[in-house]
Amino acid sequence: MPKRLSEYTLSDWRHLQPLTQNYKTLRYRLVNSIHMRRRARKGDIGALAACIRGKKVLVTVAFSDPQLIEWQARLMRTYVPQPVYLIADNSPDDSAEAIEAIAERHGSPYVRLPANPWGRGSRSHGISMNWLWRNIILPGEPEAFGFLDHDLFPTAPDDPFSALSTQDFYGLVRTAGLRWFLWAGFCVFKFDNVRHKPLDFGQDWFVGLDTGGGNWEVLYRHVDRAMLHEPRSLEVPLRPGLDIKDAPLQWCGSWLHERGHMERPELAAEKREALGRLLAPHLAAAQARIAAGDPGRLSGGGR
Repeated sequence: MPKRLSEYTLSDWRHLQPLTQNYKTLRYRLVNSIHMRRRARKGDIGALAACIRGKKVLVTVAFSDPQLIEWQARLMRTYVPQPVYLIADNSPDDSAEAIEAIAERHGSPYVRLPANPWGRGSRSHGISMNWLWRNIILPGEPEAFGFLDHDLFPTAPDDPFSALSTQDFYGLVRTAGLRWFLWAGFCVFKFDNVRHKPLDFGQDWFVGLDTGGGNWEVLYRHVDRAMLHEPRSLEVPLRPGLDIKDAPLQWCGSWLHERGHMERPELAAEKREALGRLLAPHLAAAQARIAAGDPGRLSGGGR
């Protein structure tokens, strides 16, 4: 969405920003509209919609990192087993085959999303969420639904949907000036209370809103944030002696977020190793439970 006319400064008008931003918005909407009609590269979306009907569903948007999905799937079976855990694969490369195999092994429904017009990054993630909303969640009519980043991991039993007993949505809140939105990597919604709204999980970069911020106008601005229950959020440095911004890890309640954005990308391998150490006892306990005969999840015929 472009800004309201009253929000543009004289300098903005001199640089023709109202015109250029409206043009870019129209282009984005056209690309989004076309993409909503594209078919999944793999997966029966009718069967997927049927398997979530009347249930709670958490959708993770995977992107070219089978290790993260393996860890997340194993921990979801152990700590958050009640909802359907749907793996939506946005990978543009051969890692999709490995991610599909992980979904099969853990009994999770799987869909490979259409080839993404935006490649990678926030726009790619947002249009993937919009496709899932339009093609699986909306026709599937679940009791409640939510989205997870593929690098977010439960480390204790949790039910993120429990907050919906007193509010229409729940998740980690991010702000941009006076506006706010639920972070796309950890957000859940009561389906009946949003089903008739024109939800847009994309960005609103012209007012500083990242993925998920496109719902500011249609959803969040109508709610008093002070009345919301929110999860605790805490960012910590990778190790002592580093600034948080260099290579942060983030706690969202009892969920651990790797956080792909970092000032020093050369620390990525060290960060992944540290994440693995933090998750190791949880992954070992999960594996022991699976080996002891945990039946896992049922895919509901979603392939």
